[in-house]
Amino acid sequence: MNNRIINIIFESLPKILIPGLTATIPLTVLAFTLGFIIAVFTALAQYLEIKPLKPLIRFYVWVIRGTPLLVQLFVVFYGLPKAGILIDPFTSAVTVFAINEGAYASETIRGALEAVPHGQMEAGLCVGMTKMQIIRRIIMPQALRTAFPALGNELISMVKDTSLAANITVTEMFMATQRINAVYYEPLVLYIEVGAIYLFFSTFLTFLQAKCEKALSGYGRR
Repeated sequence: MNNRIINIIFESLPKILIPGLTATIPLTVLAFTLGFIIAVFTALAQYLEIKPLKPLIRFYVWVIRGTPLLVQLFVVFYGLPKAGILIDPFTSAVTVFAINEGAYASETIRGALEAVPHGQMEAGLCVGMTKMQIIRRIIMPQALRTAFPALGNELISMVKDTSLAANITVTEMFMATQRINAVYYEPLVLYIEVGAIYLFFSTFLTFLQAKCEKALSGYGRR
């Protein structure tokens, strides 16, 4: 490794890291939060078997899980303008990632809800609680503890998947790296560098996930 390569690594680090902190992380947080909200409502609608909504939700999950995320990004960012709907790149990315995450996380939460023994619903009804009170106070806390590891994995995957947003001109870490590479043309070094930053973010989230799982495990025993 010569001096030129070392200089490129140190000069490019802040140019990659800053978009990571100002675009990649906010994109992940916003999209995952919105996706989680979508997932909770869609999972509950299926769990409660709300007939007008259940087939629509199943169709939504089927379409989103059955098509590539990159195609979904292109449909929203490049396709919708043909229908007169203009959305800026960052908003398009947040929207698509949230809808995509909502479909996957809804199945995770639905499975966790169904894993809670049905007898707990019957017991709650017997003591005079409403269905929503039982779900909010008894079933949902247990389901979310069960679903937490899978949801944590999906969050980590989303951090890495945000690199696809570069295809719709969002200036996140991968886009920044591509631009730096266009100047220096050192793809091996620069793409390993951005990969290491993604690895750092993922490792940090994995550490937090482990801490939260330990805390939830202790809470469940009390």
